Amino acid sequence: MTKTSLLYLPLSALLLLGPLCFGQYRFAVEDASKKYNAEINVEECLTDQCRHKANVTLFNKNGEKIQTLVSNDMVLYFKEDFRPSKIEVMPITSGLMHDDPLVFDDFNFDGTEDFALRNGSGGNYGSASYDVYVFNSTRNQFVLSKELTEIGSSYQGMFDVDPKRKRLTTYARSGASLLYTYEYQVIPNKGLDLVYEKIRDMSEEPAKVTIKEKINNKWVVKKTTE
Repeated sequence: MTKTSLLYLPLSALLLLGPLCFGQYRFAVEDASKKYNAEINVEECLTDQCRHKANVTLFNKNGEKIQTLVSNDMVLYFKEDFRPSKIEVMPITSGLMHDDPLVFDDFNFDGTEDFALRNGSGGNYGSASYDVYVFNSTRNQFVLSKELTEIGSSYQGMFDVDPKRKRLTTYARSGASLLYTYEYQVIPNKGLDLVYEKIRDMSEEPAKVTIKEKINNKWVVKKTTE
């Protein structure tokens, strides 16, 4: 994401809302998506981080409200001394944070932009975990995908998206020596299929590598060293 511009509420709106307006910290995310802007309202902020329950409201680029979603454990962990304010909506970019709170991409390769929302640190070794929503054109809104949320919450942070190969790649580790790479293929109207697994064992030199790949619905195993 690139630098965002600051959002402001009209003075009249601030006066009408009164103290309720200042009950949460409010952040603007404008350049994470080609189609949407977002505002994050989170309950608690410290000097270098904000967390706990948060409402995330999506708008189109014309400022029209699209949908509001909830994270029970939003995490904004800042890289530098960043002091949130309850007085104004503060712009945030990925350069300010260790993990993006919102991720937009076409996760199921249907041609529409989808949305992932940070919800805690339940991933592998306490890494970021995400609830993943896909856009449902019939309902004209984002709906939770259980399968995508599973791989967005169980590994090391948000998965990578490969639009050319139509695959999602995610990672994990066990201790300091075992590194895992998994690739899932998105099958339209069916779901996800695990098609590739790489295990790198660095407990010895050279590292031992086991690669399992599904070819014609059969697993082919290859062992080598790096």
